[in-house]
Amino acid sequence: MKSYNPTSPSRRQMTTLPYRELLTTDRPKKSLTYGRKRAVGRNNFGRITVRHKGGGHKRRFREIDFVYDKVGIEARIETIEYDPNRSGFIGLVLYRDGVRRYVLLPGTVKVGDPFIVSEDAPLTPGNRLPLKKIPVGTFIYNLELQPRGGAKLVRSAGNFAQVLSNDAGYTSVRLPSSEIRQINELAWASIGLVSNEEQKLVNLGKAGRSRWLGIRPTVRGSAMNPVDHPYGGGEGRQGRGTKRPKTMWGKVTGGRKTRRAKKYSNRFVVTRRTKKK
Repeated sequence: MKSYNPTSPSRRQMTTLPYRELLTTDRPKKSLTYGRKRAVGRNNFGRITVRHKGGGHKRRFREIDFVYDKVGIEARIETIEYDPNRSGFIGLVLYRDGVRRYVLLPGTVKVGDPFIVSEDAPLTPGNRLPLKKIPVGTFIYNLELQPRGGAKLVRSAGNFAQVLSNDAGYTSVRLPSSEIRQINELAWASIGLVSNEEQKLVNLGKAGRSRWLGIRPTVRGSAMNPVDHPYGGGEGRQGRGTKRPKTMWGKVTGGRKTRRAKKYSNRFVVTRRTKKK
């Protein structure tokens, strides 16, 4: 982790990752990038549906391969790169048939390391196998929910899931949230954990750095007027004044379950996630 001399109050706290040591290039492959206008929290009517998003530095989007349809063709990692659209590092890989693609990299891999998507692949970081071929206790990432449906789970920096058991056509997996879930044993997953583990230790240091990332300020409800929030108004600092905690639209939070009672995947959840302290 890289720290700085305290030339200003914000600089005193700021930390960054030593990208020069971790990455091998600062220019993405042009044919695998594209530009796009970001939605920044608004729907197709232009109305804000997710608050505190907007602005931020202009980004180029990388075409990341989450389907991994090059089965049985060995590949080699050519670069380790930064992606502004995700927390883990990505890498440009060259398959034996000459095709280049971006993939999400695991930790501990280096330029020149091979990897393969195969049912008989060795259990080394980056290799991809069906869940039924992965031994109990193995750390995995880039996890599919449906066979050949593309990686949907466990894609953030430093995250990993763990295989717990195989039974009756399903594999029980402990997810990063601590939820234990059954997934079809024919779904595929990558071995290892997502790269850039230290990302969670970064201290932004100043408000402006949040704005570069496209994160807008969050204002306390108690600092608003009564017309804007259920907690608003009052002389001086006031409590919320309502029996239960609420959102600015009056929806009760703090203890109320939000998962649908008849959600299709309820039967696959063995153990609910534990409440974080």
